[in-house]
Amino acid sequence: MTIKSTESSVTLRRLVILRWWLLAGEVTAILLVPPLLDVPLPGLPMLVVVSLQALANLLVARRLSHRNAFSEGELFVQLVLDIVALSVLMFLSGGAANPLISLLLPPVAIAALALPARLVAIIAGLAVLAYSLLNLFYLPLPIADVERAARLHLTGMWFTFVVSVTMLAWFVVRMTASIRQRDVELAAVREQALRDERVIALGAVAAGAAHELSTPLATMAIVAGELEHDAKLGEAARADITLLLKQIGACKAIISGLARQAGAERLDSAAAVQADRWLAGVHRRWLELRPHVLSDLQLPSREPAPMIITDTTLEQGLLNLFNNAADTGSDVNVLAAWDEQWLTIDVRDSGPGFAPSVLEQAGRVSFPVHEGGSGIGLFLAHAAITRLGGQLTLHNEGGGVARIRLPAKAST
Repeated sequence: MTIKSTESSVTLRRLVILRWWLLAGEVTAILLVPPLLDVPLPGLPMLVVVSLQALANLLVARRLSHRNAFSEGELFVQLVLDIVALSVLMFLSGGAANPLISLLLPPVAIAALALPARLVAIIAGLAVLAYSLLNLFYLPLPIADVERAARLHLTGMWFTFVVSVTMLAWFVVRMTASIRQRDVELAAVREQALRDERVIALGAVAAGAAHELSTPLATMAIVAGELEHDAKLGEAARADITLLLKQIGACKAIISGLARQAGAERLDSAAAVQADRWLAGVHRRWLELRPHVLSDLQLPSREPAPMIITDTTLEQGLLNLFNNAADTGSDVNVLAAWDEQWLTIDVRDSGPGFAPSVLEQAGRVSFPVHEGGSGIGLFLAHAAITRLGGQLTLHNEGGGVARIRLPAKAST
């Protein structure tokens, strides 16, 4: 479905609403004008025309209930039918002298708002042609009193002006609101595209860094392995070397993952996983990288965990939030909750909380590295979470709180 077809569909829905009001006014005028104003009208032919208009409008309304997209050509045809129907009614009721002749203008205004220039030119030309022909061909209204006819004409002109202004104001206001809403949505899409471009660029940098770091890490692993077997070292030094080897192994695993993502694997290879098992696994792997951090994970024990869609970027984003919390020098508490629709993860620390600038941006842009754990890591976390349909919000509550909401796929 294209944007133009969607806009034509919305415009056509509004046109259907306007038609119902116009048809109600036409029926009222045909039935009440003769007895109240003593102006004879060919009621039967005019009611036939109105009935055909109502039937056409009903058919369009039914099609709108079954279809979401209509072409500009279909909207053009409907406006042409409106001009033709109004012209026939004007022909039966005095031609161009009928004060309601100005009702030919709203279809032209609607066309100018919703159709391309060539179709607008045709609609405008058709309205001008109809007005011109109605000056020559029409059924005159037999009103003997000239002064009374002039008063009725002026009253009718005022009424037509009020109706036309009301219709145009309503239509333009609704159209303007739709345009503003579309601009907001397009701005959000552009912002998301820019974030994705930055993430892709950072992924390329990460792949290059992984390649460059593999050699020094291999050297460190060899040296640390030799030191581990040195009989002269004490137990404390040997324990530190063992920890160093574990950290080197973890770095190698991260680099291997980066290399796979940049090569054979795709970053969008998402999979459905059990929420509690996935979160526990990510938390456990993070503690292996940050063994000196005090952190606990709280999971609900009653309700079964839902399935969620995850990928490697989401896991890395969650690790970034863990690291940001740990970098404040405080304990890290991870609390999870879920229902049938959402998985909610709160990453809490007891530090000074987020700065106002960080709370305002909430990871939509990256900050300089010296901003204290709220820079590129927070930006990548936000990009990874929103990419999978989730939300990331930040607030201060006895420290910093990063709240993640991920859509649940199913319950087990």
